[in-house]
Amino acid sequence: MLREVLATRYVEPLRSGGSVPGVVEADDLGTYVVKFTGSAQGRKALVAEVIVGELARALGLRFPELVLVHFDPALGADEPHQEVRGLLDASPGRNLGMDYLPGAGDFTPELAKSFRVDPLEAGRIVWLDALTVNVDRTVHSSNLMVWPTFGTVPPRLWLIDHGAALVFHHRWDGSDPAKAYDFRHHALGHYGPDVRAADAELAPRVTLDLLREVTAAVPDAWLTDDPAFATPDAARSAYVEYLHARVRASAAWLPTDFPTREELAAEEALRAARTQKGRPDWLKRVPDLHGKPAAEQDWSVHLG
Repeated sequence: MLREVLATRYVEPLRSGGSVPGVVEADDLGTYVVKFTGSAQGRKALVAEVIVGELARALGLRFPELVLVHFDPALGADEPHQEVRGLLDASPGRNLGMDYLPGAGDFTPELAKSFRVDPLEAGRIVWLDALTVNVDRTVHSSNLMVWPTFGTVPPRLWLIDHGAALVFHHRWDGSDPAKAYDFRHHALGHYGPDVRAADAELAPRVTLDLLREVTAAVPDAWLTDDPAFATPDAARSAYVEYLHARVRASAAWLPTDFPTREELAAEEALRAARTQKGRPDWLKRVPDLHGKPAAEQDWSVHLG
C-alpha cells in the first residue's frame, strides 16, 4: 500500500505537462510532484500511474516513490493562474504524489547522444512499456529523468509519468492482450535494447500475486468511474487478469524492430523535407520546430 502524507505547502505548478502537476511539501518533510484528481486526464491516468509505477519498482526499475497526498485546496489560494486554481479547487482529499528528485534533468535527444545505457537496462524499460502499453516514451518525449546530476554518484535513468499507459482500460471490450504496438521510436530504441533477455528475466516475476499487490495500491475512489464494473475489486480483478494474460502472450507483442540513430536521423530529415516542401513560400521562412523537445526541466528551481 502507498504511504499517506498531508500537504503543508503548495509551492508551484509545473506547466510542462498537460495535467499541470504541482510541487508540494508535506508533513513528512518530503517534497512531491503531485498529480491532481481534478485534472482533465481524469482518474484513470492516476490508476495507470500507480499500477505501472509500482510494477516498475517491484521489478527493480528506478522509479520515484509514490504516496497519497491529502490536499486542502486552500493551500493554493494565492495561485495567480485561474485555470490552475480551478484544478486545485477540484482536487480536495487524496491525490497522487511522486517523490521529488532535486536537480533532476530531462533525458533529451541531445543528452541521449552521449549518455550510456546498458542494452539490458534499455530492454527492461522497453519491455515494461510494451507490457503496460505505454506508448508515451518516445525519442521526442522520453518521460525519463537523469538523476543525480551533481555529486560523486553517477547519474542514472529514472522512469516517470505513466498516465498514458494501460490504454486498454479506456475500451475493455475491444482490446486484445496479445496485441503488438509500434515501439520503433521508443526513447531507448537506438541503444539496442535486449528485450528478449528482459522478457526471460521479468516475465516469470509478473505473477498473479504481484499484480494483485500492485492493483491493491489504487484507492477505491479512483476505480468507481468505470460503468463496466460494479465494485472497485471487480475493476482490480480486470486489470490483474488482463496484464497476466498479456505477460503470458509476450511472444506475440515483444518489440524487436528498432531503427538505428542514423535511420532515425534519415527519417527525421525526410519528414522535415516533406513538411518544408508542402509549405507556402511565406511559411518556408519560419523555422520548423516540429518534434523538438521542450526546454530541459530542472525541478530545483521550485524549491523556494
